[in-house]
Amino acid sequence: MGTRNVPPFRNDVVGSFLRPQVIHEARRNLEAGKITASELRQIEDEEIKKLVAKEIENGLHAVTDGEFRRTYWHLDFLENLEGVEKVKAEEWSVHFKGHQPKAATVKITGKIGFGDHPFVKDFEYLKSVAGDTMAKMTIPSPSMLHLICCVREENYQPIDLYKNEDDLYRDIALAYQEAIRTFYKAGCRYLQFDDTSWGEFCDPDKRKAYEARGLDLDKIEKNYVKMINLALEAKPADMKITMHICRGNFRSTWFSSGGYDPVAEILFGHCNIDGFFLEYDSDRAGGFEPLKYIQKQQVVLGLITSKFPQLEKFEDVKARVEEASQYVPKDQLCLSPQCGFASTEEGNALTEEEQWAKVRLIRDYADKIWGE
Repeated sequence: MGTRNVPPFRNDVVGSFLRPQVIHEARRNLEAGKITASELRQIEDEEIKKLVAKEIENGLHAVTDGEFRRTYWHLDFLENLEGVEKVKAEEWSVHFKGHQPKAATVKITGKIGFGDHPFVKDFEYLKSVAGDTMAKMTIPSPSMLHLICCVREENYQPIDLYKNEDDLYRDIALAYQEAIRTFYKAGCRYLQFDDTSWGEFCDPDKRKAYEARGLDLDKIEKNYVKMINLALEAKPADMKITMHICRGNFRSTWFSSGGYDPVAEILFGHCNIDGFFLEYDSDRAGGFEPLKYIQKQQVVLGLITSKFPQLEKFEDVKARVEEASQYVPKDQLCLSPQCGFASTEEGNALTEEEQWAKVRLIRDYADKIWGE
């Protein structure tokens, strides 16, 4: 056990960080026509550079850009795929327990492709300021495009090209193959798929609602794993790709509850991902027994909440790691927050200093638990 020199690391993070006030102000100024998009990007560049220095200072082995250029953790990526368009929505496609995000969604309008995606340029900048530290890129999972457009959308009507849904699954996977190859060529060796579909499929109430509409969730889950595995066929041997699963994270609220039991055998037993970042910061995520289906994947236990500033006690975290190790060897376990600190630009209900206290706590607890 001890130190891991490949991702995911013993102490790791999901990816997003609270946006500095200067970025919030710059975005408002852009909307008001007071600055240009180029000027906004220069401000983002400077703040990302500061963030990377802070990540390294606080003991992270891989750095992200904090998703500082995004409004949402997922839509900014999806809307820039070929064959996908962002559309206005009267309300969010899922309902959080309290605050609601600004309504928006995407729809499939043509053949899905990766194309000349702006996130590649974003990664190249991150890598340029990361120096010798590994740069980690986060993007929504292939599942999310299908989930948003075809599962959550009750009135989904496929375009002629995708009357056969297998063709849609295939094209999404092929687009992600191209994404993997392109990010790899840009120097990315640590890529993460963020995925809330599995969190929804863990929720008994959501399962009942979907099944009442005639959806076969087990079939959809198997198709998602098949699609993700096809995408992963493009992964070079020296690249690690992980998957982060949570039950919603907006302004410290959530939209799903339920243990991993309904999806564990299909997902953990068959998905060829290198590691799972799993939400485990509250009883909404259930127990560790579903981890018995884990194969060779690393499991990053999200035992530290990113939603609230209170610091977890070492004894409690250590005890939960030991409990999880009954199902997955301790050497296959790591530690992180259950989600990012700002899945949308609004961010969670804690301060930047409280955010960094969480990052340091994870580093210190991992050092003690795994004896680094």
